[in-house]
Amino acid sequence: MTETSMPHPTPLPCPDFAASAPRPLSTPHWAEGGGIEVLPRIFEDAITLAVMRRPVGSELLAGALAQVEAGRPLSFNWRGAPGVEMRTALFETLAAPAASVALVEDVVILAEAMAFLFDTDTVGLRLRLMDAPMCPRFHCDNLPVRMITTYLGPGSEWLPEAAVNRAGLGAPSAAKPAIVRDDGAIRRLESGDVALLKGSGWIGNESHGLVHRSPALAEGQPRLLLTIDPG
Repeated sequence: MTETSMPHPTPLPCPDFAASAPRPLSTPHWAEGGGIEVLPRIFEDAITLAVMRRPVGSELLAGALAQVEAGRPLSFNWRGAPGVEMRTALFETLAAPAASVALVEDVVILAEAMAFLFDTDTVGLRLRLMDAPMCPRFHCDNLPVRMITTYLGPGSEWLPEAAVNRAGLGAPSAAKPAIVRDDGAIRRLESGDVALLKGSGWIGNESHGLVHRSPALAEGQPRLLLTIDPG
């Protein structure tokens, strides 16, 4: 797969799973691969994370760096159909449009893939340049599913289920136990990876949403993050 083209997967409807039930901690709940065919595995009952591994190509990296070098805030929000209007809005928002062609095309292609995969006409999209972690505490999202990719900087961190004490989730309190059972089990997505994270809003996954957090950033370290929600 190149950074400006992505084959469309077969659309799969979100199934109605039975009520959430305990799952063996030894059962892997994530899937990883180098092609887009790994992403539909998020529809499997046991899978809460599907990751398409890919490098950040030179043109894509140049577009990301152009946003940093512009020295201005970037928080692009879009809700609607992916396509021409989204592409136009991105070019109007991003710095150095000539250097951002690959970045714009990648954002639009991922939005189109998300809409196609979840059989929806609209997506909610955010592209943000940050210099501090947005959600530094481990948590799970109260939504069905989210696509994330980091173009620049460290990727999101996540926990295998065996390393999570869910009694510690939610608002911090002195009475709550630590969320992380084993600090050595913390895993991180790489820049360029395209990941689907299943949340507690997915029917049948109410007690098994993927536990994740924003990575720590060194002083002055930028992070360019894209998130896409279906519908």
